[in-house]
Amino acid sequence: MSLGGDDGYGGDYEGHDPRRARGAASEGHLTRTRLPEGDGDPYGPPRRAPGRAGKPSRNLITVVGVVVLLLAAIAFVNRGGGKDGDSSNGHTGGTGTKARPTAPTGERPVEGKDNTTGIASGFAKSAQGAQSAAANYAVALGSDGMFKADRREAIVNAVYAPDVAAARLSELNKAFSNNKIFSNAGLDDNGDPPDGMTFVSRANPVGAKVLKFKDDEAQIAVWHSLLFGLAGEGSKNPVAESWYTDTFKLKWIKGDWKVTQYTQKTGPAPVGRDQAASSAEDMANAVQGFGGFTYAR
Repeated sequence: MSLGGDDGYGGDYEGHDPRRARGAASEGHLTRTRLPEGDGDPYGPPRRAPGRAGKPSRNLITVVGVVVLLLAAIAFVNRGGGKDGDSSNGHTGGTGTKARPTAPTGERPVEGKDNTTGIASGFAKSAQGAQSAAANYAVALGSDGMFKADRREAIVNAVYAPDVAAARLSELNKAFSNNKIFSNAGLDDNGDPPDGMTFVSRANPVGAKVLKFKDDEAQIAVWHSLLFGLAGEGSKNPVAESWYTDTFKLKWIKGDWKVTQYTQKTGPAPVGRDQAASSAEDMANAVQGFGGFTYAR
């Protein structure tokens, strides 16, 4: 959801949008491919053999069995049988394309935080620590605090490197001086929602990937969803979900990772399920009752 120009703020710089293999067949083997009927839509209904509507297919039984095994495996992993400080797999991150597990990898969560913003700090000087920092910074930069001048200044100073923070804050303040950003979000000129409404801008990281890591520099991509809109009866901007990938260039400065460059692009977005949207009251209660996470990975 764009509130302004191409960058989401109505400016022309790169940065934050505020709503915030095919493998070849093995030699000597043939692979049979069943193409979908009709217009070829892979999401369309599967072809069914006549006269077997009342019997579950072997494919369905197989899928159910796989799901059961997967849930059992997840439950086993989450039992956390290892002692504190032990590594479950020996990995602290990597630059490969293979996804890392989201189970604990042995390094303790950070205990420090910025006194003004509450943003976590004191991340490990490792690939995993850089991923943790980037995930937390994605949450901070996608929060509703970016729509308030004082909070925006505190967030920028907390996550950006000192030599770029002032310039970045100036760019953001200039972008937010465009009243269309607030009006498109349903807010007044001070960034406040109408009476009885709750403004929602909350990033929810799904995963992080190391693009580059060397000594005191890192480049991390964070894939996340973002809830954005006004929750409340009669809202003209109901809370909706969008998906983004944030890319951070980080530098190790005075014992912590700090952002030197930040860009954002849309997607990848999953296929939406056929769940009915919740009522405005239920959404407002959920937003107010469930706190956002301040630590990830």
